[in-house]
Amino acid sequence: MFEAHFQTFEEPEGGVALTARLAALREELARRKLTGFVVPRADAQQNEYVAPSEERLAWLTGFTGSAGMAIVLKPQAAVFVDGRYTLQAAKQIDGKAWSIEPLVDPSPESWLAQHLVAGDRFGFDPWLHTAAAAERLAAACKKAGAELIAVDSNPVDAVWHERPAPPLAPVVIHDTKFAGAPEAEKLTQIRTEIGKLGADALVLSDSHAVAWTFNIRGADVSHTPLPLSYALVPKEGRPTVFIDHRKLSNSVRDHLEQSADVAEPDTLTPHLVALAEHGSIIALDNATAADALSRLIVGAGGKPVRGSDPVSLLKAVKNPVEIAGTRTAHQRDAVALVRFLAWIDREAPSGKLTEIDAVEALETFRRETGALKDVSFPTIAGTGPNGAIVHYRVTRKSNRRIVPGDLLLIDSGAQYEDGTTDVTRTIAIGEPTQEMRDRFTRVLRGHIAIARAVFPDGTTGAQLDTLARQFLWQAGIDFEHGTGHGVGSYLSVHEGPARISKLGTTPLKRGMILSNEPGYYKTDAFGIRIENLELVVAAEIEGAEKPMNAFETLTLAPIDRRLIDRRFSKKEVKWVNDYHARVRHEVRPHVDEATKVWLDAATAPIPYEDHFPG
Repeated sequence: MFEAHFQTFEEPEGGVALTARLAALREELARRKLTGFVVPRADAQQNEYVAPSEERLAWLTGFTGSAGMAIVLKPQAAVFVDGRYTLQAAKQIDGKAWSIEPLVDPSPESWLAQHLVAGDRFGFDPWLHTAAAAERLAAACKKAGAELIAVDSNPVDAVWHERPAPPLAPVVIHDTKFAGAPEAEKLTQIRTEIGKLGADALVLSDSHAVAWTFNIRGADVSHTPLPLSYALVPKEGRPTVFIDHRKLSNSVRDHLEQSADVAEPDTLTPHLVALAEHGSIIALDNATAADALSRLIVGAGGKPVRGSDPVSLLKAVKNPVEIAGTRTAHQRDAVALVRFLAWIDREAPSGKLTEIDAVEALETFRRETGALKDVSFPTIAGTGPNGAIVHYRVTRKSNRRIVPGDLLLIDSGAQYEDGTTDVTRTIAIGEPTQEMRDRFTRVLRGHIAIARAVFPDGTTGAQLDTLARQFLWQAGIDFEHGTGHGVGSYLSVHEGPARISKLGTTPLKRGMILSNEPGYYKTDAFGIRIENLELVVAAEIEGAEKPMNAFETLTLAPIDRRLIDRRFSKKEVKWVNDYHARVRHEVRPHVDEATKVWLDAATAPIPYEDHFPG
């Protein structure tokens, strides 16, 4: 009945079977007179999703998470992962060949400084690290009396004999009826920002920035409609887009050439050198520009200026057309979600469904909208103990039956031309325990605290993050991920620069879209997460002495009332009832009669008198 087109369930190879690859890499390093090498989970643009040809970390170690790093030395080797992936890494990596270390605290560089010895020659690929990352590596090497060597070619590629070819997906035009602004208007904004930076030109090293600026999309990486590309935007004159010509139809090339010259990717280097030879000041993005770009500019006599890519913030603030599109996309997505949730409630108590069944069903309901372009990330469907793995990805080997007494955590999203969605629901299968209800309610109260927040213009995500955690902290518990990330407009589901987290230093601006997703994870037992997307809007407060902002919830899907216990205040009950009334109003006309019956029950008001006043 159901099938997934955008997600596979095969078990990635890993563990002991990959040990020979580590040995082959060590032989190659010895041939190059290197005593060590670092392998980041990265491509030349620091993309979250990378093409198969760039999956060096997964090929070498078996670890398939979206963030990580490996360091290979003669006597030892380590894989560095953050808290989201600790459990996953332990299952995928051969513990006899590799140690598993923290990615953040302490840092890989501190581990490196402790394990290098004086005289070591430690290699890195300058195209796979930012300049800041390269500086941290250099400092670690210096501390140990070792030398950091920038390699001309990646030694992993030399031993990866079956390495896939780079992607060549066709580029498509992103119509202004979705984009909301033509390229000329965006380039005017960018040139204003270049002037503020005191630069002569800006390198767009982030393909998302190129896609947004020139209103193009592609399919070079999974789940994000990205055409891998660069652009060079001078303060005056025509920009140049560097993209493989094989991806361009005549109409797409014509579209690009209305506002830019088009050149092959390998000509970026001579273009930069020519500009730098005149002593030009060239702005680079701290987050995505490869260290190799800085080295090229300095070597040719130019001056690189590193900072935040101004396009990142321009892109994050959605225009009225993009905002209208995302509202439409979320309403469309809600119909698929409600159909799925009704189906789960009907079928799961039998104990016959599996996690893969849930993933396939949800993607099928989304495809039946007729507008789905892709899922925005691999769906996380974890039941029972699998739900406690924050970034769990079901495989045929890990696939678990959904049985009464368990919780099902399902985190998913869709890519539509008019908007990108991301939503998580936690569903009780059968009768939940009191502990499950307690934890769910604490998570939900934190979610509501973010959704109801009113805050002055200029507030950062770090200032709001505590609101989501307060009720968990009261019980001595927490979650090891951010509360929310930015979301693109038919681009990356994880978009900077704004986020709601302890590290969220970018002020939240009206028009930004962020996730609101507190959670709780009990290892080997269950996981809980509740996620909606929120739009930053103006808050109308009578007598306010400064501009104030609030959130408008975009996601429309019932929250499982069976998991709410009695510790709600009246304001929190009112929020749930108002939210469910809106879900019912917007979704009900678009579903069949049986689903309407389910939806009416799932969104029925919670009586105030059943809860403590407050």
